[in-house]
Amino acid sequence: MSLPPPLIPKDLSGDDALAQAWEAIRKSLRQSIGARSFDHWLKPVAFAGWSAEDGVIRLSLPSEFMASWVRTHHGERLTQAWKAGNPHVRGVRIEVAGETPERYEAKAIAPEATPVPKADGHVFDPRLTFSRFVTGPANAVAANAALTFASGGAMRFSPLYIHSQTGQGKTHLLHAIGHEYQQHNPAGRVLYMSAERFMFDFVSAMRARDTISFKTRLRSSDLLMIDDVQFIAGKDSTQEEFLHTVDELMSSGRKLVISADRAPQALDGVEGRILSRLTQGLVVDIQPPDYTLRRAIIGAKAAAIEGVAIDSEVLDLLASRLSTNVRELEGGLNRLLAYASLGNRPVTIEFAEEVLADMFRASRRRITIDEIQRRVSEHFRIRHAEMVSARRAREVARPRQIAMYLAKQLTPRSLPEIGRRFGGRDHTTVIHAVRQIEKLRGEDSEIDNDVRTLIRVLEG
Repeated sequence: MSLPPPLIPKDLSGDDALAQAWEAIRKSLRQSIGARSFDHWLKPVAFAGWSAEDGVIRLSLPSEFMASWVRTHHGERLTQAWKAGNPHVRGVRIEVAGETPERYEAKAIAPEATPVPKADGHVFDPRLTFSRFVTGPANAVAANAALTFASGGAMRFSPLYIHSQTGQGKTHLLHAIGHEYQQHNPAGRVLYMSAERFMFDFVSAMRARDTISFKTRLRSSDLLMIDDVQFIAGKDSTQEEFLHTVDELMSSGRKLVISADRAPQALDGVEGRILSRLTQGLVVDIQPPDYTLRRAIIGAKAAAIEGVAIDSEVLDLLASRLSTNVRELEGGLNRLLAYASLGNRPVTIEFAEEVLADMFRASRRRITIDEIQRRVSEHFRIRHAEMVSARRAREVARPRQIAMYLAKQLTPRSLPEIGRRFGGRDHTTVIHAVRQIEKLRGEDSEIDNDVRTLIRVLEG
């Protein structure tokens, strides 16, 4: 969901106007992301200053842990909120309370973390590089494809389509591609935006009757990256413009990277012509990380934080209990360190159990349709893509029915939604699958054992 623009005074010259603007944004954020997330991370954010010379709003947090998390997860959202309210705002800087702007600038442009400019005037996150992307069997193919694509290696393909569940590292790879591409092509024009930003800018251009500038900005880029493309579903005019942009870039030999939370074939409400273009290049996925990869990721992130030592037992706990996605795992670590810093308490097993109790509970029973499809595909040794294909061969149809049955039993999703996630099938197909597997479980011990095994794997 895009953030509704708050009512911000056009004149930011006075303290009262700034306070009014910040209060409007805070209210809008709380409504947009939910009270719980807002209270955990954004409530402590304080307005720290405004520079009329460079058009930068300064916001601060009590610790580097919290500032880093907010930069990564809400930096673009905060920037868009301020820009939507006042055209004089060019950017937002998130810093640590008490840290001078000069010191912050010096740290931000240190040689080991030099931001790479993008075509739209922002910077790629200096922490989201290939060297900091921890790989394992779940993500190695996607990481290698992204590196090859960015460095101009032997594999020549475009577009590159990366898909996974939320929080598994898609955005990290897009930023890493930006860094790597700029190193090999210093003069290249790179544009990275979310699908929501694409829609927002396009609608704004139509209202201003200046779509030419919008088209020129996108189509003059040498590398265009669109994050979370599933959000253009159902937006006919936006899809038409997106299609023309893709065609223009591909016909002129420029590079295109797309990310989404599902495979192209599973994108509901997206025009067939677009799906055809998205599958023309290389489609790669990132699977949920297993324990070994989660432990390696959390260990690397903890090691990168200066002046903080965390016992391996605590990291083992986080890797074993926060298993949904990488973003949740990183969020748990950041929250743990923030609470320890604010409360001046040591990071122990007991402290982690106390601070992260709600996250541990929430992570215990969250099973997704994508995970069910993946596990069933592995169990029956068929391709994941068969779950959404039109094939009716018994060796494919039966596992697909079992996956639909498990989706009905183990997730809160409705029958129509389950059908959509299985290649746009009707809800009556799901009902038939559920009844068929229920019947077969009572008649065929082998199928019953398969279902029991899959439930244990998914719940464990």
